[in-house]
This record gives sequence, C-alpha cells and structure tokens, in this order.
Amino acid sequence: MGKRVLICGISGQDGTYLAKLLLDRNYEVWGTSRDAEMTTFSNLRRLGIYDSVRLTSLNLRDTGSIIGLLRRVRPDEIFYLAGQSSVGLSFEQPVETIESIALGTLSLLEAIRLSDRDVRFYNAGSTECFGDTGGGVANEGTQFHPRSPYAVAKASAYWTVANYREAYGMFACTGILSNHDSPLRPRRFVTSKIIHAVASLALRRDVHIALGNLEIERDWGWSPDYVEAIAMMLEQPEAEDYIIATGQSHTLTQFVETAFELIGKDWNAHVTIDKHLMRPTDILWNKVDPSKAADRLGWKAKNGMKEVISMMLEAEMRSLREKQIKQ
Repeated sequence: MGKRVLICGISGQDGTYLAKLLLDRNYEVWGTSRDAEMTTFSNLRRLGIYDSVRLTSLNLRDTGSIIGLLRRVRPDEIFYLAGQSSVGLSFEQPVETIESIALGTLSLLEAIRLSDRDVRFYNAGSTECFGDTGGGVANEGTQFHPRSPYAVAKASAYWTVANYREAYGMFACTGILSNHDSPLRPRRFVTSKIIHAVASLALRRDVHIALGNLEIERDWGWSPDYVEAIAMMLEQPEAEDYIIATGQSHTLTQFVETAFELIGKDWNAHVTIDKHLMRPTDILWNKVDPSKAADRLGWKAKNGMKEVISMMLEAEMRSLREKQIKQ
C-alpha cells in the first residue's frame, strides 16, 4: 500500500475524481463527510469506488475530534475540498459559506499543528478571489478582489494557509482553480443546468431554460484534469500555490452556443433571460495565467471548454436514456 490520504469533501465532484486517481496509484484513501452514516456517496458509487475507500464522519467545528481522527488515520496527506461550493448560493447562505470554507481550513491546520504530525496539506482555492480582471490576466502575484461571500471565504482560507506555512514551516499550499466541470456537477451549477436542458432537447423534449447574465466570461476546465494537478502539488519538494486553469476564457453565451450547436439547435429559441438569476455583484471578466503550473509542475489542461461540454453532454444523454428505459 502506498501513501495514506484523507480527503475532506470526498463525496463532491473533485473529491470523487481525486479518490479514484489516488486509488489507481495504490494509495490508501480515507474520506470524510459531516455524517458518513447518512450520506449516500452517490458519486463514489457512480465511479465504482465506494467499497475501496474508508469513510468516516468529521465535525470541522470540533478541533479535538479532528486531532483524534488524525491520530487514528495517520494520513501522509490531507486534501481539504469540503465547504459550500456555489458562488450563487453563497449570497443566500453567507454565514455557512464563511464557516465551512474559512473556518474549516483554519480548524484543520490548527489540528495538524497541535497534533505535531508531518502532514502535507492541500487547500482548494478559487480564481473567483481575483474578482474582475478586466483587460488583464491574473497570475499568482495578482492582488485579490473578491466579489462574493464565496470568494471572500476562499481568500481568507488562502491567507490562512500562507500564514501557517510561513509561521510554522508546514507543508501547506492552495490550488487556485478556475471553473471546472464534469458529469458529477450538481444541477444548481449553471453549466450542469445548461447541459441537462440541451440533452433533454436532443431527446425530443420541449425545453426552455432561464439564465442570468450571459456576458460573464470564465475559464472552464475538466475536473479529472484538475485533480491531477492537485495531486502533483503535494508531490513537490516545496509547498507553493498554483493557478490551475486552461488559460482560455469564454463567455457564457459561447458556452450555450457550443452546447446547442452539438445537437444542431438554435439556442435563441430555447433560452430566456431572467434578471432574478443575476447576482448582487458579479464578475464580468475572469482571465488567469496557469503558466507557473506548466513550468513547475509540468501540468497543462488536456481539455478545453468545447471538450468539456461534449463529454458532459454525452454523459447526460446516456443518463437520461437509461432513466427512460427504467420507466
């Protein structure tokens, strides 16, 4: 057996793909959930790895229980991928967002420090922290300008990790990830919402979809690509923070157009704009430079926006067909 790792947030998109990647590398994988007895872990089951991981409950508000878990599991690496993950939802649940992301990160780092264990720690950051990059391109040295409770929480977690790394010499780093998707994305995310609508239309269902601001520009990547970079970050001789992205940004209009073009339909006939779906503050342009990851890690995204859309659409159409057969 290789290294022993603990993935906090293993039931989510990135946690599931990371677990599969590390299992394939012969790691012993542990995963946590707030209540492991009640969580279905449907994503783990979907990838066929549910029986290969060891699952346990964890309350991130209880430092003592975290220390107890560290002593029991004795992980070599910890990946913190838990916490509220939706920018839009963070405006409705700002307290939960701040607590689950910022305080969750702090609790884990403090528990590692107090347990005096040599553990490598990864924190899931976000390019949302940069805010609106306008005509520029952000890199690891660009100042943060968060414009949502989610981005504020991620920025706080980023600086907490940097502080523990500098103050206590801990191997702790943050991956500043751009938007990334897969068939495991929940429907509340706009990309998954669009893909589901297009797949339904392809199967001859009458579909109309309401969207917010179509002019926002993001860098969309593929989650299985990104977890490879996440794993690489903890394999380096020194802990450093990296932007993980494709380096190519597109508007939401282009995302929608591409999805509808794949089924030969005109998106204008099926999409309406709902002002209620627009956020109180939003980022119009978000462009980032992932060249440090290419230079230091040897990592580059294998899939861009069009490939991501195509793979998500294929998976969603397959899922809808299977549901039709069962009915």
